[in-house]
Amino acid sequence: MNETLPLLLAGMAGIVLGALFFGGLWWTVQKTVSSQRPALWFFGSFLLRMSLVLLGFYGVAGDQWPRLLACLVGFIFARWMVMQWTQTAQRPTHSVTEARHAPES
Repeated sequence: MNETLPLLLAGMAGIVLGALFFGGLWWTVQKTVSSQRPALWFFGSFLLRMSLVLLGFYGVAGDQWPRLLACLVGFIFARWMVMQWTQTAQRPTHSVTEARHAPES
């Protein structure tokens, strides 16, 4: 019981870190579509996201590997959540029919 709360908090921190990381990646991809400097966006976003996640993992885990593992599980769960959320946001609301580009003979 004594170790349950710190592990749950570490898992929640992993979810927050994962949501920031993968949500930031999704936001970066959306921004680079219309950017004149997409490489700068990707590189800057990568540095910022990795710095936040590494510092977060370091701060949460301390010197205890079970907390690091709980944080990693939360991080992976957040990846799944962001993937579900972005796929739902990308789905069309109506059916799309395929256009014919060549005349039929």
